[in-house]
Amino acid sequence: MSNVHDRMLFVVSPPRSGSTLLQRMIGSHSEVFTHPEPHLVTPLAYLGYHDTVDRAPYDHINSAEAIRLFVSGLPRGEEDYLDAVRAYAETMYGRMLEPSGKRFFMDKTPAYGLVLPFLTKLFPRAKYVVLTRHPLAIFSSFANSFFDGDWERAHAFNPLVERYVPALARMLRERPVPLVHVQYETLVAEPEAQMERVFAYMGVENEPEAVNYGERFQSKKGPGDPISVNQHARPVTDSLHKWAAELASDPAKRALAEQMIEKVSDEDLETWGWPRARVFDALRSVGAVEAPRPVLNAYTLQRKVMLALRKDIHERPHGALVKRLRYYCDVLLRD
Repeated sequence: MSNVHDRMLFVVSPPRSGSTLLQRMIGSHSEVFTHPEPHLVTPLAYLGYHDTVDRAPYDHINSAEAIRLFVSGLPRGEEDYLDAVRAYAETMYGRMLEPSGKRFFMDKTPAYGLVLPFLTKLFPRAKYVVLTRHPLAIFSSFANSFFDGDWERAHAFNPLVERYVPALARMLRERPVPLVHVQYETLVAEPEAQMERVFAYMGVENEPEAVNYGERFQSKKGPGDPISVNQHARPVTDSLHKWAAELASDPAKRALAEQMIEKVSDEDLETWGWPRARVFDALRSVGAVEAPRPVLNAYTLQRKVMLALRKDIHERPHGALVKRLRYYCDVLLRD
């Protein structure tokens, strides 16, 4: 089996940017194997040498200091550390890929967008597809998919625009590794042409029928956001400007959107493909755009129930019950 490093393909994107759609089209290629978001790399980035977590069930501050001291004593320093961490990741990826008999393993985990300097150091020879989408379309989808349309709560939980736009824009500008940039708006409008670009970059034969992922794509269910992609068998353009109708009908959301965009630099917005002067252009034709409708399926229903139960949980009666149940579970599971 050839080096797994050279057989890795990473789709880098924010959440709710169309990455599941892109994964299904690329994964429909005969030489590509994929799996629901593995999240292998994110924990490795926070082991202490490159970055640390805010909290951990061990003394992560002392651990970080110790591991940095240890690595400083290795013959090749950071390179030896990366070799060791890479060996773990390659073993996991490789043993998942090998039974498939395919050339590439594709990892589509949006959280990697926040650890890109580490990821590109770990896998400098891998292939990278960077997917971007209108920043406010991403946030609108996030808020409507997971927070029942509550932009304030969604933003408090995760300020996606302010976190992901600068991180991916930096990668697109600095190009620490060879990559191909795909814009969601172009992808859904011209899927065959965009997939031809991606396959050429990967060095595999073009398979135009890959855009019909509903007929070809097969993968296990798992983490990810297949809320809307399951409704279609190939890319569609009907969700491009739903965010604009939402802002036009809600001044509070419009104000929050303006605050988010204000916090992103001109350079980052330009790199992303949506210069500041054009970010709100879709609002001019909003009358012809249908406002977003809530998506209701097993996943979104479960999410609604969880959000309802979680709201003010520490002040509501069921919160005390949950804490008591947790106590009994801890006692029962104690070694």
